[in-house]
Amino acid sequence: MVKVKDRRRGATRISSKHQITIPADALRSAGLEVGERVVARADGPGRVVLEREHDVLAEFAGAMTGVYTRTEIEDLRAEWD
Repeated sequence: MVKVKDRRRGATRISSKHQITIPADALRSAGLEVGERVVARADGPGRVVLEREHDVLAEFAGAMTGVYTRTEIEDLRAEWD
């Protein structure tokens, strides 16, 4: 007979490499998906909070559309040479 691991649902262990497996239910409830980057921060003794990493580039990409003419940036760069 195979011995079943003794653990509570939703509980996990910290490995010798300081890694943990986050239960799928917790990830789904938090709205986190596979491949997303998260930031870990301590929030008091025995408490770690994971937050979705803020992607500054994605937030501002395309924000300056229409501010410069098609060749204006290249013309400015050419002045540096």
